[in-house]
Amino acid sequence: MNSRPGGRCRPFEERKTLMRNTVLGMASLIVAAGVAATPAQADVGIGLVGGITGGTAALAPEMMKSYQFAVKQVNDQGGIKNGEKLIGVVADDGCNAQTGVDAVTKVVNVSQVVGMAGPWCSGVVLAVANSVTIPAGVVLITPAGTSPQITALKDNDLVFRTVPSDEYQGQVLARTLLARGTTKVALSFINNDYGKGLADAFQKEFVAKGGTVAARAAHEENRASYRTDLAQLAKGGADTLVLIDYGDSSGLTVLRESIENDFFKTYVGGEGMKTTATIKTIGSKNLANFYVSSPVSEKSQSLEVFASGFKSAGGDPNATFVSTSYDAVFLLALAIEQTGGDKTKISAALRNLVDAAGESIMPGEWAKAKALIAAGKPISYKGASGTLAFDANGDVPGAYALFKVNGDDFQFVTDMK
Repeated sequence: MNSRPGGRCRPFEERKTLMRNTVLGMASLIVAAGVAATPAQADVGIGLVGGITGGTAALAPEMMKSYQFAVKQVNDQGGIKNGEKLIGVVADDGCNAQTGVDAVTKVVNVSQVVGMAGPWCSGVVLAVANSVTIPAGVVLITPAGTSPQITALKDNDLVFRTVPSDEYQGQVLARTLLARGTTKVALSFINNDYGKGLADAFQKEFVAKGGTVAARAAHEENRASYRTDLAQLAKGGADTLVLIDYGDSSGLTVLRESIENDFFKTYVGGEGMKTTATIKTIGSKNLANFYVSSPVSEKSQSLEVFASGFKSAGGDPNATFVSTSYDAVFLLALAIEQTGGDKTKISAALRNLVDAAGESIMPGEWAKAKALIAAGKPISYKGASGTLAFDANGDVPGAYALFKVNGDDFQFVTDMK
């Protein structure tokens, strides 16, 4: 549940109005970018799926802009195949498994997309993949689904991600805290695939390297209060709370109530907590001891090209998951171009497109890529987010960093290894 500064919960009708306004605002962005609900017969449709509402709502505007930025670049430079437009079919999954299945079923069965970018929330990725996209033979590329369970999907090589698994994030976060002198923590996590996966990975590495998890508890999303749970966690004697949740929903309430009651001195969140909604609600002066881990793009010319272009288009290149979102769409478009839109060949094309032997293609170089593909020459896409060398499970390597609050945004502290 979202909260006002000072701890009062918003009335239900007010929250419904805010949710509706959020959806309408995103719809305006979608229309402005030329993204349609259903592709015309001659066009090529891909799903642009994510939690526009729900736990990831605070991240949604910039991630959706990044999706749309990639679509626009493709269409501005010749489109797909023989000038057909690439049409992004937008679906809001609400960061909820059942809502996601319902939404994606329409995208796949009604709009007849040939591939999909998203969903973002791990539980939705798992539900949608198992129930809809794998049975339909549609490739799914998630730019934010980080649960280790996604790796284990029996997916017929149809599920990929441009973001590293939380198995890695949990390990590097544990090692980073130990290196910074934190040897005892309490662990609070949202009771879903994302929360449990990251919490388990963190605890396993933290304990193995000599740390102590003094108390651990899962919590359900959007309860009115978590004070009782926090008081119990604090009894373990740890000064640091590791919080795995979303900063626009229950994670915000947990953090605010813990700070209000002085349950802990230091707070460390996963990437789901890296949202300015947390800062705006609680206030930066109250978050001096709040840190978050987050995936970061590898420094490269590709990242610089993307960041410059995205900023010029009105986006924030430093926002969470924007480079991975861009890569999911641009890479999917390249695979569609290479296969002529044959969805049965897109999976294999994705792997070939990141082969180092091909001619390099950077973000935005659609016309160049299109010409090379037409000439039958191999290309190698250099991602904005980093190396997209998919392993056998469709996973990629990645990098994480630790951030702290500085004014109204987050500031880099250190790389995590």
